[in-house]
Amino acid sequence: MIVATFNCENLFVRYRFSSKLAEEKKNEAVDKGFIIERSLFETVLEEERKLTAGAILATKADIIALQEVENLDTLKSFQSRFLKAKFPFKYLIDGNDMRLIDIAALSNIEATSIRTHQYDKGSDKKQIFSRDCLEIEYNVNGVPLTLFINHFKSMLDKSDPANGRQKTMAKRRQQSEQVVQIIKDKFGSKLAKENFIVLGDLNDYLPSTGLKPLLDQPWLENVVQTRLPAEEQWTHWWSDKKSVSQLDYILLSSRLAKNSPAKPVIIRCGLGTNCTQFTGKRLDGIGKKSPVASDHCPVAMEVNVR
Repeated sequence: MIVATFNCENLFVRYRFSSKLAEEKKNEAVDKGFIIERSLFETVLEEERKLTAGAILATKADIIALQEVENLDTLKSFQSRFLKAKFPFKYLIDGNDMRLIDIAALSNIEATSIRTHQYDKGSDKKQIFSRDCLEIEYNVNGVPLTLFINHFKSMLDKSDPANGRQKTMAKRRQQSEQVVQIIKDKFGSKLAKENFIVLGDLNDYLPSTGLKPLLDQPWLENVVQTRLPAEEQWTHWWSDKKSVSQLDYILLSSRLAKNSPAKPVIIRCGLGTNCTQFTGKRLDGIGKKSPVASDHCPVAMEVNVR
């Protein structure tokens, strides 16, 4: 079976304020609420959602983890309109993000359980996860498979943009440590015998002291790093800097890694043509900066669950 992850970049159904709208008008519109004056808002381009769906379908995934989904109704609407008969099972629990960007999953097989870790707290009594670590269990031909889907703290810091990565590093380290603890608490001494995957947008590239507690575990394999050449490991296009890096990860448990010899596939056909690092065929309708499927690339991996 194929498992994938994809930050689909603002999968919303809400209206968004027009960039031309004065700040005071924005506040007025929010304060009044309920009644939407459509002239004050823009909608997300229909073409973008079609391209997002195209990138998802290109993974050929049986299960795909998603980041930046507004809510379950949004996911249901997106699936029914753009994915048709694919992915009848849809999972999302509203998380911690104030932008309302949540973690979700689409699958062709039904999950047996779903659990949120958004309420996990650190020693400072604050919530650890910026969004969540969404734990979803499946039964694959009688064999359990657990996904731990993540979307770590962004590298952006508005108070100090030039040093954002370092200023936010400690938070990603805390999140990495917590994911490790969640897995140890769940599987205990059976770690080496279980089928599980940590995947999602970890919002940092290597080397990273923030991701080190997670990526250094001997019972996890970062298959993008270990099975692809260095120049092929990137999953994200940063248009401001015209640079690429790996932000999206699939980490296989030692049992899954041993039984799954395939290489991961990074699907870049949904990137804008301004990403000159990719010269392959793109989805029909892709623009220079817009419309695009996302600024992230789906990452897919064929795994043998047994």
